[in-house]
Amino acid sequence: MAGRLGNSKRRLGDDYLSLHDRVIEELRQAILSRRLKPGERLVEGRLAEELGVSRNPVREAIRVLTTEGLVEVTARRGASVLAMNDEEARETIEVRALLEGQNARLAARRRDQDILARIGAVLTKGTDAVAAKRFDLLPGLNQQFHHELASAGRNRVLSELLKKLRERTAMLFAPTDPERQARTWDEHAGILRAIIAGDERAAATLAAEHVMRAGADFLSTLHIPEESPSLEGLSARPSTADAKPPRPRTTAGGRAKK
Repeated sequence: MAGRLGNSKRRLGDDYLSLHDRVIEELRQAILSRRLKPGERLVEGRLAEELGVSRNPVREAIRVLTTEGLVEVTARRGASVLAMNDEEARETIEVRALLEGQNARLAARRRDQDILARIGAVLTKGTDAVAAKRFDLLPGLNQQFHHELASAGRNRVLSELLKKLRERTAMLFAPTDPERQARTWDEHAGILRAIIAGDERAAATLAAEHVMRAGADFLSTLHIPEESPSLEGLSARPSTADAKPPRPRTTAGGRAKK
């Protein structure tokens, strides 16, 4: 595990600000970027030494990441990075695709201009990060994009369900290859464009396809035969979203125009 965690010039223990939060974020990003692999054991002492901290913040980070669905704790192996089997992954992908589609439909219907402006700002950061090859920034920006998108549906029950599913599927939707990362943000752009246009059907379709395509990509990395017609071929199928990201027009007060 040497060299995979922490900053090469400064260990986390050397920084006194929000140490617990920094440890949580470091481990979270190590899991999402797959520096820590699914099924890999999380040994408190080894992680603490590598990060330059005591065991307490590492123990707290493992507890938090367990509640987020990124880590599992068993009596036999202790804490390890969550590893979904093919059936669990498929079922979760299908449910999330259904709910993301409905949320995008509601977002296109309601078009909350303040929220759309925030989504546009995150989209700009994501596309700029892709262009600059700052792939380390993308997992966090992807989470922000989907968090704001869930808010745009303005349905608290649906937003809470999506939050739980995002936590459960975070590893499934954190692509590591540059081509897939760029395509992800092109797809985000298409979803936002449809929402801004008030096209409920297109927004729902694009959002659902985005999830299913990401799920198909994830399953292909596990070398799982595609049996579900809803997943088959999506990984290789071109996105219906345009390549250029939308930048919502704004008024002088910063509010996005319809």
